[in-house]
Amino acid sequence: MSTPQRPAPSSARPLTVAIVGATGAVGGEMLSVLAQRGFPVGRLKALASERSAGTSVEFDGDSVRVERLEEGSFEGVDVALFSAGGSVSEQFAPAAVRAGAVVIDNTSAFRMRPEVPLVVPEVNADALEAHAGLIANPNCSTIQAVVALGPLHSAFGLRRVTYCTYQSAAGAGAQAMDELKEQTVALLNFRDPPVQKFPRRLAFDCLPQIDKFLDDGSTKEERKMVDETRKILGIPTLPVSATCVRVPVFVGHAVAVHAEFERAVDLEAARAALASAPGVILHADAGPFPTAADAVGGDDVHVGRLRIDGGSPNGLAMWVVADNLRKGAATNAVQIAEALLQRGQLPRTRH
Repeated sequence: MSTPQRPAPSSARPLTVAIVGATGAVGGEMLSVLAQRGFPVGRLKALASERSAGTSVEFDGDSVRVERLEEGSFEGVDVALFSAGGSVSEQFAPAAVRAGAVVIDNTSAFRMRPEVPLVVPEVNADALEAHAGLIANPNCSTIQAVVALGPLHSAFGLRRVTYCTYQSAAGAGAQAMDELKEQTVALLNFRDPPVQKFPRRLAFDCLPQIDKFLDDGSTKEERKMVDETRKILGIPTLPVSATCVRVPVFVGHAVAVHAEFERAVDLEAARAALASAPGVILHADAGPFPTAADAVGGDDVHVGRLRIDGGSPNGLAMWVVADNLRKGAATNAVQIAEALLQRGQLPRTRH
């Protein structure tokens, strides 16, 4: 396990920070998290599509004009946080790296490239040592799951994991949240609900499909959780199974985790490992279990319903909840930038 990550010291040299996708749901959270955690932003560049150029976003009490994203947008930028879609990252992230910026990308465009670190700072911050200007932020559900699994893997040795996720509309973007609201209002008024962002109506239902189906019957979201868990934990052959479900919640993801370990699991030792893990709030077994409502607006991963799983040898089951816009995206990206600062890897040496 890597050392826990703390906010960057206020004495750090002010940096030029770019947010790509600044007008989106995750981009807005990135702006909030940078300010709340006191990241040393000397200059902020808010970048978005031509459609959003000329509008403004709020950062730390100031209004910042949104600029059109272009290949030349990154001159003088120290760190660029990308959250504008995979195709945008594929087109513009290399230009940012060439300009001397460190790119922290929130899309799936680069996650599984062997040369690109895929980082959750509480779990594998040491992977940052190998970066060459580009770092990937994992999938939202993967992040919260491995924050909880990491200390348990260290204690007992992970052998197998099964995920069932309950993912909010926010995972599909701001327009998806709007659609859930519109669907709910329509159904309560006995009207046909609009269906555009989801494969079927989400309001008052659950959809066991997130992203496209693959040839083996799984979805791309499920494949992400399988591949990313293996890469982050450094167990390339780990058996992982995932079923990802969209639920009618606006913000906040939950994951039911069933894990099997190499060594016998002592429940008290498991509780102690989670209670002392950075970024984890462990809820008492007899107390109220955590829900999305408990996690929204915070940066911690909440773990509850911790119990021995009698269905597998050395098995443990738990319920893991987090704010998918913050720890599942924006906060994890900013924590990566903080870790780079602490390691003396920001700013990059410019050639």
